[in-house]
Amino acid sequence: MTQEILHGTMLAKMVLSGAHHLKNNAEKIDALNVFPVPDGDTGTNMNLSVTSGADEVKKLNSDNISEVAEAFSKGLLMGARGNSGVILSQLFRGFAKGMDKQETLSAEGLANALDNGVNTAYKAVMKPVEGTILTVAKDAAETAVVESETETDVIALMTNVVQEAKASLKRTPDLLPVLKEVGVVDSGGQGLVTIYEGFLAALKGEEVPEQDTDDVGMEEMVNAEHHKIAQDFMDTSEIEYGYCTEFMVRFEADKLKNHPFDEDSFRQELSKHGDSLLVVSDDDLVKVHVHAEYPGEVMTLGQRFGSLMNMKIENMRDQHTAIVGDDNEKAEPEAKADYAIVTVAMGSGVKELFESLGATVVIEGGQTMNPSTQDIAEAIEKANARNVLILPNNKNIVMAAEQAAELAEVSAAVVPTKTIPQGISALLAFHPEAAIDDNHALMEAAGQEVKTGQVTYAVRDTQIDSMTIKKDHFMGLADGAIKASNKDMLETVKSLLDDMITEEDEILTILQGEDARDEDVEAIEQYVEEKYKDIEIEVHKGHQPIYSFIFSVE
Repeated sequence: MTQEILHGTMLAKMVLSGAHHLKNNAEKIDALNVFPVPDGDTGTNMNLSVTSGADEVKKLNSDNISEVAEAFSKGLLMGARGNSGVILSQLFRGFAKGMDKQETLSAEGLANALDNGVNTAYKAVMKPVEGTILTVAKDAAETAVVESETETDVIALMTNVVQEAKASLKRTPDLLPVLKEVGVVDSGGQGLVTIYEGFLAALKGEEVPEQDTDDVGMEEMVNAEHHKIAQDFMDTSEIEYGYCTEFMVRFEADKLKNHPFDEDSFRQELSKHGDSLLVVSDDDLVKVHVHAEYPGEVMTLGQRFGSLMNMKIENMRDQHTAIVGDDNEKAEPEAKADYAIVTVAMGSGVKELFESLGATVVIEGGQTMNPSTQDIAEAIEKANARNVLILPNNKNIVMAAEQAAELAEVSAAVVPTKTIPQGISALLAFHPEAAIDDNHALMEAAGQEVKTGQVTYAVRDTQIDSMTIKKDHFMGLADGAIKASNKDMLETVKSLLDDMITEEDEILTILQGEDARDEDVEAIEQYVEEKYKDIEIEVHKGHQPIYSFIFSVE
């Protein structure tokens, strides 16, 4: 069987098949975590991210392959969780853009779309690391481009893509020494291979998971109710720019002579006339989406470059009134605060601690349950402030937070805190009278000054950093590096603290986990008081899962 043209309906089947295959293998992918801690969540993050994309595809009834790809990309973007989910969303964002609005794809078109996805993902990552999902995606795309020069069968091309992705995955330990040391392949790369395997199964006509109509019906009910609740938070009079305006401009050479087109400059110009702005252009046209109060003005700006096409204007005030009714007409809009802090915490006690220190919105999450871009974006909106600072408190949440900040319609910035102690230290450095850029710098510096210790348990036998670790033994991590391991929890804590505390340190903060006993805390306090007499100790019941203790040393 050969197939030279790929249609939208087939891409939709590929997406659903890939999502189903990933869901079935999420736990196995989680288990590939380098450190043997019980927080390996790459498979979970990728599964939730791809499921969000697949849900958008399910809602679409189109045979246009670009429309299907764009729906998948949109869902992935808003559902992206963790670094792996964010990178995946960027891969398929570029994949969708690489289709260049085509209704169908050839083998060559598919190869180019895969390659464009890789280019987009690499640009999105500040410091790309080889031996990860990026490498697997790049190697697979390069194979696709080379093969497409002679191969016209989409199925054969995808077969080669999957084969190269698997081969690249096997090579990841050669590129990332820590993978070789532990004896695993990259978990994100494994997730991408799993998705591609699902794509290929659908292309070959192998079993594609059937849509569960009951689940879809429930999802639609939830989405509809959520939409109304979200709209209820605002009054119709709060809508500053009342018209959702979409149009395209087909470039005309004679007009471009007098008004050369520059996408960035045009975007900056339009930003003065509205919000929710999207400007996408190619050699022939530019597409604009903007919420504006005077749609004619923004269209006139676009008309300088060519002729207007596909114009659509919707009155959002009328739409909003139709959704919420007239109940809100007399409600006074809540004034925006000058500043708000959005932070992420795991454990009820940690959440209460952040709130007591002034956090506006605390998203419950962290290890094993990374909040999505959508979760963080909703928290920014809920904070209702003109300036929002975001503290992720986990290295696997930073990229999703940055995506949410970019989508925000207010001034938002991410302070890249990677641990709970860093987040607490950063929050204490916040100055309500300072500008957002100054606060960002002060808080980031404060977060970097604190040392973080964590005590958890090993989920498997392993050897890493010349240290042999046994399953179910306790482990002590200092700023992410394993420094101690012992079957006895208190011995592990003592070794960890001895590694962390120096003569210059003054304060030790202990966050007690949900499985830690009060007598354990007392034993730790006694040990520190006897050995480090000048250290001041603070204890909080964090009730955090996974980590029996989190220590902050400064």
